Parts: sequence; C-alpha cells; structure tokens
Amino acid sequence: MQHPGILILKTAALGDVLRTTSILPGLAKLHPGVPITWATAPAAVDLVRTHPLVAEVVVPEKLPSRSWDWVISLDDEEPLCALASSLRAARLSGAHIGKDGRRAYTPDVAPWFDMGLLSVHGKVEADRLKILNTKSQPQIYAEMLGIEMGKPELHLPEAARAGARALKSDVPLVGLNTGAGGRWVGKQLPVERTVELAGAIAKAKEGKVRFLVLGGVAEAERNRAIVAGLREHPSQPDFIDAGTDHALLDFAARVELCTLLLTSDSLALHMAVALGRRVVVFFAPTSAAEIELYGLGEKVQSTSADYCSYRPDADNSSLTIERLLPACLRQL
Repeated sequence: MQHPGILILKTAALGDVLRTTSILPGLAKLHPGVPITWATAPAAVDLVRTHPLVAEVVVPEKLPSRSWDWVISLDDEEPLCALASSLRAARLSGAHIGKDGRRAYTPDVAPWFDMGLLSVHGKVEADRLKILNTKSQPQIYAEMLGIEMGKPELHLPEAARAGARALKSDVPLVGLNTGAGGRWVGKQLPVERTVELAGAIAKAKEGKVRFLVLGGVAEAERNRAIVAGLREHPSQPDFIDAGTDHALLDFAARVELCTLLLTSDSLALHMAVALGRRVVVFFAPTSAAEIELYGLGEKVQSTSADYCSYRPDADNSSLTIERLLPACLRQL
C-alpha cells in the first residue's frame, strides 16, 4: 500500500537545513517504506536532494496537492506556518497558524520552540531556557519526534569532488572558515587573530601543515585580508586561497578536503560534521550546547557575560589564541 508520506517543512537557514537531516534515519527506521518529501528554499535544495532517504525535494510554492501521513513544520516564519496549517495531514508537528490566527506550535515540539521566537513563555524566558539548555539540536529533535538520534549527511556528486581535487594536500590541510557573513560580527574571529593562530599552528607543526582559506561571497573582503596577513606573517605559513564564489556543493567539496576545519558556528561547520571531518568550532553569540559534533572535534566558547545572547555583536575577545591553539593541535 502506498503511503501519502512524511513531509518536512524546513527552509532556513542553510546550516539549519543541513543539520536537520539528522532526523532522516530515525524517521525512516520508525516508518519503513514511507516516502519522505522535503520542502525547502531554492538555495537549500542541493543540501538535501542527494540524500538517499529523501524521496522528493520541492520548493514550498510547488508542493503537490495531496494528503500527508505526517507534516513536520520546523520554520517559524508566518508564510511557512500558514502553509503547514493549509495542508491535509493525519498528524501535524511543529509551527502553524492557531485558531486565533496567530503563529503557534504543537505541544510535541515544545522542547525546541519553547526556546525560540514563538515561545509561549515569552522572549525573556525563552532566552533563559536557551542559555540553560544542555542538549544538542539533534537530541532535542529526536526526543520530541520520538525517533532515534541520527547524524546529518551530505552526499556529494563526483563532479563537485573532481573540481576540488586539485587542492588536495600531502600534508594536513587546515580549513580557515572564521567569518560568518555580514550581520554576525560576534561570530567572526577577527582577521588578525585568524592570521596569528594560523602562524602559531604552522610553527607548532614545524611548517608541515597547509591552510585553506574558506568562505562565501560575504567573506570575500575579510578573506583577502587574511590572505594578505598570511603572506606577511613571519612564520610564512603555506596556504591556498579557495576563493569565495563557489556553488554550494563545490564549497562543500573543499571542506571535505580538510584534515581539520577551524570554523565559526556556520554552514561550513555543518558541512564538515555531515562529511565526517574534524572541527574546532568557536562560539560567542550562539549556543555551543545545541551543536552536536558526534565526537568529531572540540568546541571553544566565549566566557564573556553575553555568551549565548544571540546579539550579533557579542563579545568574543575570550576566544584567544591560547585557548584555540591547543584545541587545533589536539585535533590534528
């Protein structure tokens, strides 16, 4: 008998879409043979379309008109909530439009949404719960959906890997992904600190290491500054500028080459985890507890008073070379 299937509504942000793929193995095990459809933003399609447990990927505007066994709605934006409420579903879990016309969420997903913008407890309590939280997002998702916790996966096509192969290194390759777009200044490791850390790693490894400077279009200017700093550094670290204009899976293929990725709480972090690469990740505005590394690395979090405040300009001065260098060397 053909099941209508499970629908996952998750469109933003790119890193969140990728880490949400951790629910797929548990859903497939709990409901064997039931097809899983994923509705996501056009920019995120490549992050899920190659996953073997996803039967179909669509953009929300082109959702097929049919009934669903289970709709899992994980975005809190009003259009997505309205879409979730408009669908015919035997079961709905997640954000939707309530009877009073306002955004709401079902009780089964309270462990996650209680800490978010829609929290029934209000913003102050939601922020407090987020700071107190000790569970990772995959663990919370698994518990609230009644499934086993899984791991995110990213399956790269051979064309993406072939395009990155020329950057392959015969010494450990350390990816430097220390930006975070334009808004999250507090997530970014300053350019000077990034350069000094790379120099310290190169010195500790007696030059037997190479760096891959990574980032997207929003990091183009700061990455140019990092490259200039590396060129001028007294230890003369060996490096490659990976560029900043790659398609999503081409960028992921460059992350996959890394022996270790030094990264902010970013899309690259989730790519590295999904691809099984070792990471050292630093946190200031956002929650370190929510990130599951699956034994693949270390977290270094700010000790400042505004840690996990979700303020874009959170103080990250405590993310020092003295704290980051030992973590990088342990992972190498």
